[in-house]
Amino acid sequence: MTTIETRTVPPRVDAVIVGAGFSGMYLLHKLREQNLTAVVFEAGAGVGGTWYWNRYPGARVDVESLAYSYSFSEDLEQEYPWRERYPTQPEILKYANHVADRFDLRRDIVFRTRVTGAGWDDDSRTWLVRTEHEDAVTARFLIMATGCLSTPKLPEIPGIETFKGASYQTSRWPHEDVDFTGKRVGIIGTGSSGVQSIPVIAEQAADLTVFQRTPSFSLPARNRPLRPDEIADMRATYRAYRKAQRESSGGVPVVVPTKSALEVSDEERDAAFEQAWESGSLVNLLSTFTDFAISQEANDTCRNWIHGKIREIVRDPRTAADLCPEYPVGTKRPCLDTNYYETYNRPNVHLVSLRRTPLVEVTEKGIRTSEREYEFDAIVYATGFDAMTGALTGVDIRGRDGLSLKETWSAGPRTYLGIGSSGFPNLFMITGPGSPSVLSNMIVSIEQHVEWVAGAIAHLDREGLRAIEATPEAQDAWVAHVNELAGYTLYPKANSWYMGTNVPGKTRVFMPYVGGVGEYRKKCDDVAARGYEGFSLIA
Repeated sequence: MTTIETRTVPPRVDAVIVGAGFSGMYLLHKLREQNLTAVVFEAGAGVGGTWYWNRYPGARVDVESLAYSYSFSEDLEQEYPWRERYPTQPEILKYANHVADRFDLRRDIVFRTRVTGAGWDDDSRTWLVRTEHEDAVTARFLIMATGCLSTPKLPEIPGIETFKGASYQTSRWPHEDVDFTGKRVGIIGTGSSGVQSIPVIAEQAADLTVFQRTPSFSLPARNRPLRPDEIADMRATYRAYRKAQRESSGGVPVVVPTKSALEVSDEERDAAFEQAWESGSLVNLLSTFTDFAISQEANDTCRNWIHGKIREIVRDPRTAADLCPEYPVGTKRPCLDTNYYETYNRPNVHLVSLRRTPLVEVTEKGIRTSEREYEFDAIVYATGFDAMTGALTGVDIRGRDGLSLKETWSAGPRTYLGIGSSGFPNLFMITGPGSPSVLSNMIVSIEQHVEWVAGAIAHLDREGLRAIEATPEAQDAWVAHVNELAGYTLYPKANSWYMGTNVPGKTRVFMPYVGGVGEYRKKCDDVAARGYEGFSLIA
């Protein structure tokens, strides 16, 4: 037995789970219910996954709290006191810690321990999992609950290490408070992390310069405290609401649109957009009409309308123009914000378009573009993640005959259902590439995957089987299906992290499944009902 900070690492378990975010915690709970032994390895010092690491100013979830929560425990639903419509990172982390304590999960979680490699042994039908602390654990199953947005990336520019001031990364924010009062701050990146943090930093900093390569579409969140009556109403109807979540397209029930954006009058269309804008809901905007995702002409009506909103809010015409995205609405992750566009009206906030004046280098004093050098006391990197695959290929996973997952995926991820990959028996991925994952309410997709994986393991145990592995044929067909559906949409028109284009050298391929949470669930259930069709079950 190896002990790290009073955590005992067993030499053999039924399952090794990598990651103690919402996936890993529910997996541990679910496998315990099946009388299976498990250990969770977590690189951080606490539970919460993305909400443990992403502590930057203004960090919030973009799904409403009463929907962004576990459904597996009715008691938990009824007892947890959510406070805000869109909870902050501290509130979500408090919820994660509450779950860990309530279900006594910590005793099987090894913190501050990163998994470095795992190898499959075909004779024993087991994985040997190794960590940075030289632990070696043998497990029947290896389950990667590592999250879709958990591998940070810095911009690919020279000189980052030369800057003499303070440097921060939104995805690895310090646990102690950061005070920007009176400081000159530069921030690189205007994705979700940038959109949320820029207004907060602007209120403190003496001067804030935002370096933007590609603008984001963002809607005002209209965040507010939850009313007691709406909490009571949701608690009274949770079972019906959870069913609707599971059957919906994105894990958030909405009124399904019936009209094309092109078949209504300009007045009716603008009124629908205005209503969605005022609602503070991304799903309301994206589901206003039937054809946003598939028709450029229909999407253009929304894009142009939002451009008009930006120009109404931002007083400087050039700044407003630079903040107007040209790609289709929804094809890059849209954002929810609090006073984002209004922040550019502040006299201490400046926008630098890196399209017009490209970023050259970070210097000792600040940031140099092709036009000039900007001097700062602090630089914030809001530059995102190696999304969806980074955390999986970052571990040296070796399947049958030493097959490398990273090398196998060099031309893009290849999975069956986003759950398994051919050549890697008893390896499961939670919300892996090829599943709805980041296009959905993540908690809904997490629960569905955890329950499917637990069901597959239970099936193996009932039937006296030792391994399950996606067949090459099923995997090829699923990858083709995922690509075919994406090809019907506008998603491939944008250079987004959905496509992997934010990581130099990463193959450009659309990674999530666009068919929707409800239809995807039906497919997974059908696969299981047919005896795990598309998987080889091995004695």
